[in-house]
Amino acid sequence: MALILKAAVRLYYYLNEDIADPRTQNWFIMRTPWPGVAIIVLYLASVFYWLPAFMRSRRAYDLRGVIAVYNAMQILMCGYVVYKSLVLGWFSHYRLFCQPVDEGPNSVEYAWHVCYTYFYIKVIDLLDTVFFILRKKQEQVTFLHVYHHFGMIMVAWGITKWVPGGHMTMLVTLNSFVHMVMYTYYLLTSWDESYKYSLWWKKHVTQLQILQFTYLMIHFGTLAVKRDCEFPRPCAYIMFPQNLFMVLMFGDFYYRTYIKKKPKKQ
Repeated sequence: MALILKAAVRLYYYLNEDIADPRTQNWFIMRTPWPGVAIIVLYLASVFYWLPAFMRSRRAYDLRGVIAVYNAMQILMCGYVVYKSLVLGWFSHYRLFCQPVDEGPNSVEYAWHVCYTYFYIKVIDLLDTVFFILRKKQEQVTFLHVYHHFGMIMVAWGITKWVPGGHMTMLVTLNSFVHMVMYTYYLLTSWDESYKYSLWWKKHVTQLQILQFTYLMIHFGTLAVKRDCEFPRPCAYIMFPQNLFMVLMFGDFYYRTYIKKKPKKQ
């Protein structure tokens, strides 16, 4: 038992100190994983226990105005991350198939404006679930929804902590663009609920998400097989199966919603 505990402590310090990027190590919530863990635990406890219990004897809240503002803010924040990522990296000097962690003159700016900002956007994303419950739409709090939300917090924290730039950040850029499209759809439905019954919008937003995860699976797969790439290869071993899992989950949702169970025409 003592050997196991000693090995666990050694692993903790290796992950938390030895291989952490020194540029982001002392940023708020980046020093140790425990604040992030606390956010995830608080989120899970809220969406599965506290908020459902709070709403059990209450009517659904009308949050259309709040949600419209929230969606507009999401579009702006995601757009900012996409713009900064392209200008500081992917449209300037980043290579598509093998991009080491950026250590150039703009690397700290990239880490702050892209990776660190993306992490906080993923924390704000948790409000999606809160809004579902307050509006008494508990059926939308699915395993896929909850897993995707808290999983992306872990991914975003890890990017900022260990690899704040380079090959891994294609995920940040692409995911932020997809969320711009998704929250634009949500903003339209908050103004006019007739958009909710538009199969074109709903169907193609889901298709865009599936394409996103498929491309990221290929993107990290190339990192796994490219032997001379200086970017840490363990990232590919984690992210390739993660994105494969998301392709399968979203693919199953798409099949059940748009193929097996054809929506009625409005």
